[in-house]
Amino acid sequence: QDFNNLRALCLRQGLLFEDATFPAHISSIGPNLLPEDKLRRIQWRRPTELQRNPYLIMDGVSRFDIMQGEIGDCWMLAALGSLTLRKQFLENVLPKDQGFQDDYAGIFHFRFWQYGVWVDVVIDDRLPFLNGRYLSVHPRTSNEFWPSLLEKAYAKLHGSYQNLNGGYLSDALVDLTGGVQVQFSLKDPPPDLEEILKAADKSQCLMGCSTPGQPKRNIELRNGIVQGHAYTITGAVKIPYKNGWRHIIRIWNPWGHGEWKGPWSDNSPQWDRVEPKYREALLRNKDDGEFWMSCENFQEQFSWLYICNNTP
Repeated sequence: QDFNNLRALCLRQGLLFEDATFPAHISSIGPNLLPEDKLRRIQWRRPTELQRNPYLIMDGVSRFDIMQGEIGDCWMLAALGSLTLRKQFLENVLPKDQGFQDDYAGIFHFRFWQYGVWVDVVIDDRLPFLNGRYLSVHPRTSNEFWPSLLEKAYAKLHGSYQNLNGGYLSDALVDLTGGVQVQFSLKDPPPDLEEILKAADKSQCLMGCSTPGQPKRNIELRNGIVQGHAYTITGAVKIPYKNGWRHIIRIWNPWGHGEWKGPWSDNSPQWDRVEPKYREALLRNKDDGEFWMSCENFQEQFSWLYICNNTP
């Protein structure tokens, strides 16, 4: 499908685009994602029906725009959270020639890397709702729609929303970058793990990690970590602490809430012993799903580390 030709046709005819190849129909959701009675209740709404003034992007693209919906695609959203930090990759995936303000015709497009080429995926902007709530990823700001539309394009690429319900973070990192990914088991981590993390962060790599356990169960431990879940690594730094140095890692949960409660978490006493200039630069004390933790706790709580860059 050619985005520019289809949009021009819709604008000439004064119609909003309806994508026959990924219709507003149960077939696009998939037969087994929800019980049949819920599938029948799904309604499809355009952002223009939900908001008087919708935007594709407001004040730039950020991981904090993303809040996971009913679909178990944390593996894809964790990769997407990492992508938002790396503008050089983001522009490939999210073309700038579209929006709700100019030449709006209910049509959008996104690019994903598949088997050695960038594939342009065209969608209409009808989004699935169940009982008035987003079935898919929902934006933290009610009138910003890039996360929901990008997720819909990725669902189309995979055949249905159901096919996003469980997957590999490593695959999503490659699909969003065309890069080379490497993974490390944290049960038997490399001896220089702290240096690897710091170097990867400095080299603008995309990074993610996952916890052990059953992906579909979403069991949250008392320490705040969710089992069988994918997270984004958003920073790795070495800071002066007491009489030495500490390596700490910043991690983000695609749910948009739910954080680690142990050492170096938002309210932990460790931050009282950190110089104010570091504390002010690093600590963002909000329930936004993002938290710091030590390298030792990271190895205990997580099972895999994924790093992706555009070159080996």
